Amino acid sequence: MVLAVLVLGVVQSVILLQFDWFGEAAATEAAPIDTMMDVTVVISSFIFAIVCVALGYALIKWRAKPGDESDGLPIHGNTKLEIIWTIIPVIIVLGLGGYSWAVLDDIEKTDENALHVNAYAQQFAWTFGYPEDGNKWSEGVLHVPVNRQVIFDLQAQDVIHSFWVPEWRIKKDAVPGLATDAVVTPDKEGTYQLVCAELCGIGHTTMRAYVIVESEEKYEAWLSKQTTEVPTSLLKTKDEYLEAEAKEQEESGGIEGSGVVEE
Repeated sequence: MVLAVLVLGVVQSVILLQFDWFGEAAATEAAPIDTMMDVTVVISSFIFAIVCVALGYALIKWRAKPGDESDGLPIHGNTKLEIIWTIIPVIIVLGLGGYSWAVLDDIEKTDENALHVNAYAQQFAWTFGYPEDGNKWSEGVLHVPVNRQVIFDLQAQDVIHSFWVPEWRIKKDAVPGLATDAVVTPDKEGTYQLVCAELCGIGHTTMRAYVIVESEEKYEAWLSKQTTEVPTSLLKTKDEYLEAEAKEQEESGGIEGSGVVEE
């Protein structure tokens, strides 16, 4: 039985590891996440092998003989066996949980020169603000430089949404009233899609945006051409709101119409 488990587990692992489950990788965070997936696949393969071999053995050894319609023996159970098959899964789950924690802690370490981008999520569209460059605003298209860490400050305007670019692997929820962020370092130029991965209403499947990863020079050139700023209505915090309002008043040359929405 042990040999059968080993053979079946190895065969399953080899077969399943041939597939690229997540597709193209385009961020430095992708590699450790993919490795963690491979480890999970191997562990799951051997657990599945144990279950299949044990089930097959039980079906063959204790199958009812033809014509035998008697009841089975009134067996209470095996306390030692039940303790063992409870403790082992607990150890596996805690081990994988610790491994996941370590990976997440590592990939979320921030750099000093990280670029901050505000990702505004609302039914059913993504828009983006660049607070470090005059709070410029882009609708439906996200531009980021390659090989530079980006911290996406996620801001949900209505319901829960989820920020996910499959090639980056990172997926984070944008929750109304809660500050969340996603840390990504794109390492491959190209055009990708940002997808909302949380059912957010009838138009959920259409909530997508283009993601353009380009050189620092092209990114700066694109950003310099942007003139629209983030609408005041999208700014959720008092500081953001006050700053935008003060700027509008300064540009209009007056101080009338002051009003701040209390949180």
